[in-house]
Amino acid sequence: MSPEREQSVIEAFVSLADSLVGPFDVVELLDDLTEECAQLLDVAAAGLLLADTAGVLHVVAASSEETRSLELFQLQRDEGPCLECYRTGLAVSIADLGGYVERWPQFVPAARVRGFVSVHAVPMRIQDRVLGALGLFGSAVGSLNDHDLRLGQALAHVASVALITGNASADQAHVNQQLQVALDSRVYIEQAKGVIAEYCNVNMDEAFDLLRQYSRNHNLKLTEVSQALATRTLSLELVAGNRRSAQPSRPPGS
Repeated sequence: MSPEREQSVIEAFVSLADSLVGPFDVVELLDDLTEECAQLLDVAAAGLLLADTAGVLHVVAASSEETRSLELFQLQRDEGPCLECYRTGLAVSIADLGGYVERWPQFVPAARVRGFVSVHAVPMRIQDRVLGALGLFGSAVGSLNDHDLRLGQALAHVASVALITGNASADQAHVNQQLQVALDSRVYIEQAKGVIAEYCNVNMDEAFDLLRQYSRNHNLKLTEVSQALATRTLSLELVAGNRRSAQPSRPPGS
């Protein structure tokens, strides 16, 4: 590992560890984690799925809207590597999706349309319980090296630890509660992104950047800002700033 990359890895773990000290926003931490994966690993994007108490998977974090839409597609079609990773509790590594059309006839074309041709997934777990899966999507054919796979799994462990912070016993009731908080928070954040995107005529990635920028500038949790927008106790104009435009919104990746 080069000294520069080693320093980036150290900084990523220090940042995530700092986030766990005191009150923190679980969903914001998970979003940051997917972005760290996309930057540190030999992949183009990352997404994270968590299961609710009924075992139904939900998209909780993603490094881009393209990734989020592909993760949602997996859930809607009930096929794909991240679902297999969650159901088996084992890592899935696909160097070239071209050879897996028969296995995932709907997922593979959907991934290719979005520019992804390889995918790797590692499980999130607490003790013997699988909580979800971290998906790593590549824009080039090829396997992740052992170091990157281990690093991806380590980052998934950090996400799992975030769900039991403050409860060393990791009892099932506490984990269930934290999972539900994360899932509920994601709903508020997606609603807020949609409102900002429409108001500013920007795409969802840009709307999320505006939302996160406001929360960080005012030292507020991302979920708190999103809930305030939903209940209209926070002015949309304050979050959007001077970004309102008459120009048509641009599709993600444009």
